[in-house]
Amino acid sequence: MDLQALWQASLGELELSLTKANFTTWFKNTYLAQIEGSKATVCVPNTFTQAWLQKKYNDQIVRALRNASNLPVREIVYRVEVKNTTQIALENTPAPTASGMYSESSQAFATEAPVSTPQTHSSNDIGLNPRYLFNAFIVGKGNELAHAACQAVASKIGEVYNPLFIHGDAGMGKTHLVQAIGHHVLQTNPNAKVRYVSCERFANEFIQSVRSGRMNEFKDRYRLVDVLLIDDIQFLQGKEGTQEEFFHTFNALHQANKQIVITSDRPPKDIQTLESRLQSRFEWGMMADISKPDFETRVAILQAKTREKNYPLSVDILHTIAGSIQSNIRELEGALNKIIAYHQFKNIPPTLESVQPLLQSFTPTITKRSITPKLLLETVNTYFDITMEEMLGKSREKRLAHPRQIAMYMLREEIKCSYPAIGDQVGGRDHTTAMHACEKITNLIKTDEQLKQDITLLREKIYNQSH
Repeated sequence: MDLQALWQASLGELELSLTKANFTTWFKNTYLAQIEGSKATVCVPNTFTQAWLQKKYNDQIVRALRNASNLPVREIVYRVEVKNTTQIALENTPAPTASGMYSESSQAFATEAPVSTPQTHSSNDIGLNPRYLFNAFIVGKGNELAHAACQAVASKIGEVYNPLFIHGDAGMGKTHLVQAIGHHVLQTNPNAKVRYVSCERFANEFIQSVRSGRMNEFKDRYRLVDVLLIDDIQFLQGKEGTQEEFFHTFNALHQANKQIVITSDRPPKDIQTLESRLQSRFEWGMMADISKPDFETRVAILQAKTREKNYPLSVDILHTIAGSIQSNIRELEGALNKIIAYHQFKNIPPTLESVQPLLQSFTPTITKRSITPKLLLETVNTYFDITMEEMLGKSREKRLAHPRQIAMYMLREEIKCSYPAIGDQVGGRDHTTAMHACEKITNLIKTDEQLKQDITLLREKIYNQSH
């Protein structure tokens, strides 16, 4: 039996049912080691992948293997093939696709080296960041609509989605996408007139033009363009004169079928004191929001950034960072820069033990306050496939005692419950029982790789549910 061909056929079926990001993240560097009767052995590169495939994709893998082999496969054993840290990091780092890397996965990961920076004078003159390209943007569930809309606009300026209004919290990649449109337009048509500007700068230039009596120059600068890219339009809030001028600029461009792309940290209806006529115009075309990146997307971003910085990190470290930083891309990159700087300064190789303390300052405290004991216990129960009755019961079976101890540990670590409070939450136990459980997990987590991954996965699930 050709195991390699059989695994490739199985992967082909899996790829059709998964997003490209998930497929690349979890199935890269896996292979089929053997099939004996109804049991198959699949080798994976690390314990994190082992745990994730078992819990998230086991049924799909069984089905794919059964379909590809026509054998009665019912069980899969996931075996970790341990390799050195550098090798793991390099093998598990997909390179950028023309459709997307950085980005800030449901649909695309970067899979080729970033293209060379556009060297046209136009892109430099209008202040576009040379790193903000489409092929340097990692697409995920939270930004795929905005990414697709930006690509469509860049390919057919003035013909689709005019205006295009992109909104989302700070640090999500809005500026990256908007500037990528500018780069793409200038690459395909170097003679195109593209202007990128922040709303604050637009307002300042308008005020200066009024004071200096050079309004005609100002109007020509913004109305005689093919593409206007304006960032952070929420700064129009409370500026009546600037709103009036932007209204006329918008109308002039739109009537001439020129492309307008706008970003904001909120939708038009939530921009206070924004004139209703501007709000309605912003909503004429396409509105696309960008939300927080999911776990797989955060891992992909970290992979892209470590490749860009030529500083490989093990998959376990990347997953730990991605599990700890869940707010935005800017903070994710900040954490990575801090880790790299620290280890370069100390001249030591990064390890999980050395990285974890550096992430404490990035802990999402607001998210933690929203976690309740009930939510935490329910998440642990679901993860370990036990009931609340079993969690709170008196049985000391290992399959129940272990999840119970993890729950007590997490009540202490994530919600800062006292030992008596932990005992009360978990079936009315004594505070010494809670203390013993927390101490046991604290000691085990130092050496038990599977336990580390279980707690990382549980944190991810808890934080996602608490928003």
